[in-house]
Amino acid sequence: MYRNLLLLLLLLVLGSCTEIKVQLAHGIDESAGGGSAYIVTTPSATYYLEKEGGGLSSMIDKDGADWIGFHNKKGSAHKGEYRGFPNAIHRQDGNYFHPMNAGTEPSTSEVEIELKNHVRITYFSENKQWQGQWDFYPDRCDFTMTQISPGYKYWVQYEGVPGGEMDTTDFWYASIDNVKHQITEPFTGDLPSPEWMAFGDKNSPRVLYMLHHEDDEYPDNYVSRSDMTVFGFGRQNGEKTTKHLTNVQSFSIGFINSTSYLAIEEAIRESLN
Repeated sequence: MYRNLLLLLLLLVLGSCTEIKVQLAHGIDESAGGGSAYIVTTPSATYYLEKEGGGLSSMIDKDGADWIGFHNKKGSAHKGEYRGFPNAIHRQDGNYFHPMNAGTEPSTSEVEIELKNHVRITYFSENKQWQGQWDFYPDRCDFTMTQISPGYKYWVQYEGVPGGEMDTTDFWYASIDNVKHQITEPFTGDLPSPEWMAFGDKNSPRVLYMLHHEDDEYPDNYVSRSDMTVFGFGRQNGEKTTKHLTNVQSFSIGFINSTSYLAIEEAIRESLN
């Protein structure tokens, strides 16, 4: 009996000493214009997930730089209101899963998992046709489109500011080759498996990466704006920009503390295991 009590006590002590690596709080994203947000803090990033819109409005690294830089001011365009992640549903049976701006339609959300190493928040579009699932882990954030409105398509985009500000010192890597590309260089085509693109700034020791967990043959296009990146899985740029994703897909966004192509590639492949 005493042995069982001692064992139980030991388990309780060990459990209480387990470090909390993913912490959920509720607050306001002041830098985004004051929207209500879930604030998820991890060892690698602090994420502000806008409660009403259902998109990331800020993603802050360990040095305090915000790599998204959303602001809800109407008319700010590329300087604020267009930014965010995943910015997935745009004029496709609604406008959902984007930080709340003048054109975003509201969603409701539910915290489904809140553990020391995992937080899950699920969003439901106002028209009840779309559902998105957010999973936060110590090293990354995953977004999964779990319900798609029948007959419609979506994309998943990073529209932000590498290192906190878009400038000519920024760059990108991708699964196409091991070359460091200037931020102004566009990409058109389908990224090879595993599909990923990473953005960096010469003054930062890290990159922000996006990973598509499923391989496909749809376009994954990138184009720069003077004030932000525009990269989308399932996006094709052209005279008429088009969306291509039609089924359940998962995507990761996170920081990797290296600017070496080999280190970035290795970290991304490990995250798939």
